[in-house]
Amino acid sequence: MKKSKIKSVFMKKNVMLILPFILILVTAKAQQKFQLKGEIENADVPYIYISYNDAQGTRLTDSARIEKNKFTFHGTISEPIMANLYLYKGPMTSDNANLTSIYLEPKNLTVKLEKDKFGDAIVKGSKTQNDWTKLHADKAPIRSEMEAVSKEYSRLFDQYKAAEKELKALEEKVKTLQEASYDYRENFTPFNNRMKQIDLDFIKKNPDSFISPYLLRFMIAGSKLNELEELYGGLSDQVKNSGYGKEIAKEIKEIKGGSPGSKAFEFSSTDINGNPLALTDFSGKYVLLDFWASWCVPCRKGNPHLISLYNKYSSKGFEIIGVSDDDRNPDAWHKAVEQDQIHIWKHVLRGLKHENGKFDRSNSISDQFGISTLPTKILVDPNGIIIGRYGGDGEDDIAMDKKLKEIFESQIHKKDEQQN
Repeated sequence: MKKSKIKSVFMKKNVMLILPFILILVTAKAQQKFQLKGEIENADVPYIYISYNDAQGTRLTDSARIEKNKFTFHGTISEPIMANLYLYKGPMTSDNANLTSIYLEPKNLTVKLEKDKFGDAIVKGSKTQNDWTKLHADKAPIRSEMEAVSKEYSRLFDQYKAAEKELKALEEKVKTLQEASYDYRENFTPFNNRMKQIDLDFIKKNPDSFISPYLLRFMIAGSKLNELEELYGGLSDQVKNSGYGKEIAKEIKEIKGGSPGSKAFEFSSTDINGNPLALTDFSGKYVLLDFWASWCVPCRKGNPHLISLYNKYSSKGFEIIGVSDDDRNPDAWHKAVEQDQIHIWKHVLRGLKHENGKFDRSNSISDQFGISTLPTKILVDPNGIIIGRYGGDGEDDIAMDKKLKEIFESQIHKKDEQQN
């Protein structure tokens, strides 16, 4: 090997060995000690605190014991840096009379303080602090002129916060009254049941009357599928082919399409966050379609229970898709999702359009599942087959809970069997 090459290799090796030591020396030089000695009058607590950022931006907090009205802080910094000096732990707000900001420098500093007058702190030994103090003094006349504006802003802001508090209380009152009025509706049930029985007797005794399909239309909500089929089946052919008769036939078909044993309608839509969503995205999972609305009291009251089910089963292959009947008021939809904290699952609107006084149901998800009452919940298995319908025209929530428990407990048993 030539001498020049040997020399080059030797120099490279030495540079590589020396470089880490240079970096250590630079780092060591960058971090220099500071000492802050202080005096404080009227302190009624044993400690005073300081906080500042180190060279890496990490917030450091230290405390110093106050003895005979004196205290000392020690630390290392790489350059003059702003620090907070405070007497009590709590909010670091500008109106805190026992908080002040001072510039630390890597040298010996002193500070004089008085309880409740930290804004009058006297710092010595820091040129940066002197510059900061002068800058603050230069702005003092402007701040003085600004006081009237600040007071008016504070007055208006306080009014706003008070009104916001009143609005929150009013909203809570409205919600309570809404729930109370809904609950009181149960008092109509005995009367409605008696009148419904009269209508049922009429339909059964008058299969040729055009009144019968008219009455039957109002029984679809809350009636079981087999009951509707039996009543419709008893009508004469002439009545079945009437306008109301055809409507009933269509709705029965839709309810069948949303009942256990049927293939679930594979809808696609846009979710609450503006992202595309399709039922087929959740193939392989158990999906609960929750048909609800922001204005539906029982829907909202049932959300805590749905949250508990979601938290219990979501990690086991369970998903909820909320289908809201809030197409005409999406703001209320967003607000209800946030208020009820149900943003943890997916949400879409049903897809009902209203234009020129007419409803366009061509993209209505609810119609495809024969939804006539809210809330209604439809459970779809991993193969896209409906295995449960819960609500006014289906089973109750107890049956839904039982079904979900059976599904996910059976999964656990299967896994245990496979492992054994």
